[in-house]
Amino acid sequence: MKISLMKKLSLGFLLTILGSIVLTSLISNYTVGKEFRKYLFDEHKLKIDNVIKLVEDLYNEQNSFSNINQYEIQRYAEMEELYVEIRDLSNDTIYSSGNSHLMHKNMMENMMGPMMSNFSKMNIGEYTENKYPLIIDNKNVGTIVIGYFGTSYLSSGSVTFINTLNHSFILSAFIALIFGLIISIIISRQLSKPLVKITETANEMRDGNLSVRALVNTNTKEISELSSSINYLAETLSKQEMLRKRLTSDMAHELRTPLTTLKTHVEAFIDGIWEPSVERLEDFYEEIERLTKLVDNLRNLARIEQANLNLNKSYVNLSNELDKIIDAFKPLYIKKNYELTSNIPLEVNATLDKDKFKQIMNNLLLNSYKYLKPNGKVEVILRKEKQSIIIKVIDNGIGISEKDLPYIFERFYRSDVSRTKHTGGSGIGLTITKSLVEAHGGKIYVESKLNEGTTFSIEFPAT
Repeated sequence: MKISLMKKLSLGFLLTILGSIVLTSLISNYTVGKEFRKYLFDEHKLKIDNVIKLVEDLYNEQNSFSNINQYEIQRYAEMEELYVEIRDLSNDTIYSSGNSHLMHKNMMENMMGPMMSNFSKMNIGEYTENKYPLIIDNKNVGTIVIGYFGTSYLSSGSVTFINTLNHSFILSAFIALIFGLIISIIISRQLSKPLVKITETANEMRDGNLSVRALVNTNTKEISELSSSINYLAETLSKQEMLRKRLTSDMAHELRTPLTTLKTHVEAFIDGIWEPSVERLEDFYEEIERLTKLVDNLRNLARIEQANLNLNKSYVNLSNELDKIIDAFKPLYIKKNYELTSNIPLEVNATLDKDKFKQIMNNLLLNSYKYLKPNGKVEVILRKEKQSIIIKVIDNGIGISEKDLPYIFERFYRSDVSRTKHTGGSGIGLTITKSLVEAHGGKIYVESKLNEGTTFSIEFPAT
């Protein structure tokens, strides 16, 4: 059975807190109990030492057991709940504190009960007697017998402390459990609520609603990044859907014109309106050639975009190659009264496929040529930096609108302005150029303003 993330997180936090409380209580109880027993043992030893010292002091004052002040010993024995007996060297009893400690034993057994299980090692109720020699001026003058029950280790204050400690552990555990439950619910909601929103967004995207966005307000880094990724995916899919529709429309546009022309001519021949002639058959051939070029471009694009594109790289003098390409284009530009200039430093070298590089530059220079205005200018700039080689093709042509700029490297994408100029392109030249540049490990950028011009920048890794 599947349960919600919030329930899982809440249960996980609660179990963790409960386990922590149990472990902390056990460890604390053991540690405190151990130290408390040690403290009580030390206190008990101090009591015995004080009794012996008191008897020794009283003997010194009286210099005899016969006249000893028994009241002081009796008061101390009752106060400390000990049995005290003094014997001389003949082992005759000189003093005994009586059985007052038995009253303490019964009282303590009733008070402590099961709460004292952690202190069972004190042998509650077991009576013990120890004998200690009385040494006065380094001379043994008798024996002192000190007896006590196990409960003599404990005073009423000790019992109160132990009971309070146990109650504190129980109360603290209960409060911590309630507090942990509240915090776990809060944290679980903070984590699960945005994830639920992201899931709902993803489901709507799956159903075809690509305009939906995950509006998540969270300070959790991973969830924020996930939300941004989902939104980016939705934006990308929306753009791809738009491009798909645009691609279908553009391909229909590219195919419709030659097919319509061929259909019209054939119908005229069938209806006897036209007689076959060399000129009209040449029109046929031109339209068929146009369709053939379109299919060839598609085939070339598919081949170039394959992951295993083979490049025949060699060490090339880019300065010389660019000069040759520009010289080859100058007659075409001069014929239209265009200006083609360059700014190329000497001896700029790179490792690349020379033929593919020519194809890249040919596509860019032809693209600039098609969209120049009267008396247009194109400049080619070559620049070498530390880690890269930069080539710029700058023109002052019709430019590209801001809405078309993000899509010009897409297949068959042509702006409406370029179509009205009857450039005759298939719309995949820049797509091929981008694929060739990236195959060399490079990048291509474009900057443009409508009616001002366009700048294409290529960046190749320096070798």
